[in-house]
Amino acid sequence: MYNKVFLIGNLTKDPEMRYTAAGIPVTRFTIAVNRGYGDNKQVDFLRISTWRKLAEFCGEYLAKGRSVAIEGSLQLSEYEKDGKDRVFAEIMADRVEVLNKKDSQSDEAPTKSGSDEDIPF
Repeated sequence: MYNKVFLIGNLTKDPEMRYTAAGIPVTRFTIAVNRGYGDNKQVDFLRISTWRKLAEFCGEYLAKGRSVAIEGSLQLSEYEKDGKDRVFAEIMADRVEVLNKKDSQSDEAPTKSGSDEDIPF
């Protein structure tokens, strides 16, 4: 089995960064993703979670309205609320790429992979 998700969307609000009890950074944000076309156009709002160095990157570079490309995996969680079973979907991001520039002086939009390893070159 293979669980891989590729999304392009816009942040609906600024990311929320926090730290676990062990001091690990976690950043969560929601993106709006368009689907369909013409009269059938719809928008999905998807929750994204990032961890460690990727979370720090997202907390620093992302803001409401920024366009991003997300690569990750889909995680479903089941819970009960008011006696009804519910399912919560979340994307666990492995890679985030900023698609629009922060300001006009910037030549490149930053890209960050979720790997904690440094590139040796």
